[in-house]
Amino acid sequence: MTIRTASWPRRILALIVDWTVSTLVVVAFLGPAGWSESRSSSAYTMGVFIVESTVLTALAGGSFGKLATRLRVVRLDAGGRPLDLLRSLLRVVLVCLVVPPLVYKPDGRGLHDLAVGSATIPIVPSGRAS
Repeated sequence: MTIRTASWPRRILALIVDWTVSTLVVVAFLGPAGWSESRSSSAYTMGVFIVESTVLTALAGGSFGKLATRLRVVRLDAGGRPLDLLRSLLRVVLVCLVVPPLVYKPDGRGLHDLAVGSATIPIVPSGRAS
């Protein structure tokens, strides 16, 4: 089965959107002064990113950033269904390690996708051929 994976610019844009939203959530809880003074603010942001990406990928097929940039993560062994919660968590943790997404196959799937049997694909509007 050949699958068309999403382009790297869209994936990077989705990651920037996710990280920005995660940072804004932390700023909302700590306040701007608390966020800028806290040594743990980046760890909090990473935690929010992991929770947001894991839960939304399992429930909606993609993180907020992926859905906003018209991407979704699908299981290759389940006919394009979203990942379950455990696979989603493993995938997001591997993304946070940075290196797995940078090592990828010619089809565009990184080690994080290969580990859980997933692919990031563009969302094609209904009625339009892919």
